[in-house]
Amino acid sequence: MNFDPLTTARRALWIGGAQWAGKTTLAVTLALRYGLTAYLYDRHDARGHDDRRVADRVRRGEPPGGPDAEATWVATDPDRMAAETLAGFPRRFEWVLDDLSALVTARRVIVEGWGLRPELVAPLVGSTRQMVVLVPTPEFRAYQMGRLARATARHPGVSDPQRAWRNRIARDELVAADAVAHARELGIRVIEVDGSRDAEAVAGLVAEHFAAYL
Repeated sequence: MNFDPLTTARRALWIGGAQWAGKTTLAVTLALRYGLTAYLYDRHDARGHDDRRVADRVRRGEPPGGPDAEATWVATDPDRMAAETLAGFPRRFEWVLDDLSALVTARRVIVEGWGLRPELVAPLVGSTRQMVVLVPTPEFRAYQMGRLARATARHPGVSDPQRAWRNRIARDELVAADAVAHARELGIRVIEVDGSRDAEAVAGLVAEHFAAYL
């Protein structure tokens, strides 16, 4: 049997977009509702992918821990932070594809995460209808940032924690805007989450979009 390691990825349903838009909740809701297998980007990125990042730095002769927090979050302006983040996504996407190559299942996989960029997914799938990009409206983003612990968390050990937090939030807005721009350019559906629909209603909307694959 000839095995194509990209088979699972090519068949997958993809949810990309901005932070704080509810991507993980949506993926889990659809997985449970339709018997899909969910791949949660952040959980892999914070574990196995971090080990790969360290190995990459060592191979390049860089400090294993990467730049220090002061240089990363305080001394770097948001535009540069966003550019560096976007430049790193293709390599991180390779790790996602590697993970998915080891996931052989009769069920379709639903993959979610902010690092799943439209320009990386589009060449892989058979149809752009296999992806949606979720972004919060500015008002809903502000609401999420006020209630989610991971959104309000400050960076310890830096000279100006408030500035580091503002830089991170500004970077995230730029990265989100880039995802929207690429999605619209490629004809991938963008869904704005404004809080007027609950998680079940948003899941229903996305399920209609993915209907041909569920």
